[in-house]
Amino acid sequence: MTMPSKYDDFTANERAILRIVQKNLPDSLTPYADIANEVGVDESCVLELLQRLKENGSIRRFGASIKHQRAGFSHNAMIAWVAKDEAEAEAAGNIAATHPLISHCYYRPSDAPDWSYNMYTMAHGRHKDEYLEVIDFILKNTTLKEYAVLHSLKELKKISMTYF
Repeated sequence: MTMPSKYDDFTANERAILRIVQKNLPDSLTPYADIANEVGVDESCVLELLQRLKENGSIRRFGASIKHQRAGFSHNAMIAWVAKDEAEAEAAGNIAATHPLISHCYYRPSDAPDWSYNMYTMAHGRHKDEYLEVIDFILKNTTLKEYAVLHSLKELKKISMTYF
């Protein structure tokens, strides 16, 4: 006898929807309707499933992911910052997130004695020194002062988990 898996709780239609959304969404103005048509259900079924999974914590987020190299942003750098505490990182992160060249920023405390950086901003540029604009913006508009630039040398293959 085999033990049922938590995935057994999904209907056949729900598994079909999840097979599609764990890959690339349809490139159209109506991706959820397109998924619904492919599976043979109403668009509301797709949206309700995704909402349910978000609410129960099965998925943390669901959204578009831009391939920055394909969009012409070929020079990328992670800028590591030293924030004195989480509150400073939160305030600086809210300001940093408004900059158009920053795709994401986050706070990660470090216990490493030789690494005091705990806030990170990912900058994408069309030329190699464009990240300097990001650094200048953050230095002028936040209380952060100490930073290190970690240049992207190579894009590694990024894949998401496949469940179905």
